[in-house]
Amino acid sequence: MARLTEDAKGVYVIAVTPFTDDGALDLASIDTMVDFYEGAGVTGLTVLGQLGEAPKLTAEESRTVVERVLKRLDGRLPVVVGVSAPGLAPMSELAEAVMGQGAAGVMVAPPWTVKTDDQAFAFYQSVGEALGDTPFVLQDYPLTTNVTIAPKVIERIVNEVPNCVMLKHEDWPGLSKISALRAASDSDRGAMRRISILCGNGGLFLPEEMGRGADGAMTGFCYPEMMVGVVEAYAAGNPDRAHAIFDAYLPLARYEQQQGIGLASRKYVLAKRGVIKSATLRKPGAKLSALDIADVERLLARQTIRLKEIGA
Repeated sequence: MARLTEDAKGVYVIAVTPFTDDGALDLASIDTMVDFYEGAGVTGLTVLGQLGEAPKLTAEESRTVVERVLKRLDGRLPVVVGVSAPGLAPMSELAEAVMGQGAAGVMVAPPWTVKTDDQAFAFYQSVGEALGDTPFVLQDYPLTTNVTIAPKVIERIVNEVPNCVMLKHEDWPGLSKISALRAASDSDRGAMRRISILCGNGGLFLPEEMGRGADGAMTGFCYPEMMVGVVEAYAAGNPDRAHAIFDAYLPLARYEQQQGIGLASRKYVLAKRGVIKSATLRKPGAKLSALDIADVERLLARQTIRLKEIGA
């Protein structure tokens, strides 16, 4: 499999981790999930993310998940693996293992201990050194890490850490950050090497992010067709179509962004669609109430009507 580069674009869906009803890894559902994502037209997969319940997996389970995904894809799509860890040693160990299995690159979020601009740069400089020639994604997600990385700091990291090839932009919504980074890389000033920018936030701001110069999405949603449709419409020069597709899915995407039950609702829909066998989250994890399920079913019904109206 080719390695991740600065030219990456499209939709790298954040994959869930399927579990059985009793919380064990469901390897068979990993196969059906991979097939589903590939059939939906995604460009690549990202595994062991926060919403892939990575912190709940053992080191051995993490390697098992990556191995199973890579085996099922057999090189057809690139896979990025989340390797964030409190220290460089476990991060490097997992990165070396998954790259040896055939991953295209890894993703690293900053630890909460990073407080200043200099500390943010120093951290990613050390990450670059520890990973050697492995390409990595800088995950900028202040809502969960409590670490804010200013555009000028990202510029410095990109220019001085050559194996940083992608920014996973998850500021909320941070549209001005995308504009600033694109101005730095695409203008005559040329202050920054141009890297790929893929966006998270559950896709809630994807049309606007694409309009600011993002190259696509790296996030999860129970209907990856939405993200694929929006990105493809923008690539075809049809932002109005992109917004029409986005609008049809927005109520459900908004519901999925709730703290606590958001991932539970995503897994509920994926199970309902036959993508995974069980909607179980590994403990500790939320479980939908009967009222929550009624909300989701209502949103699904309305979404179906709206998609027919726009011919999607």
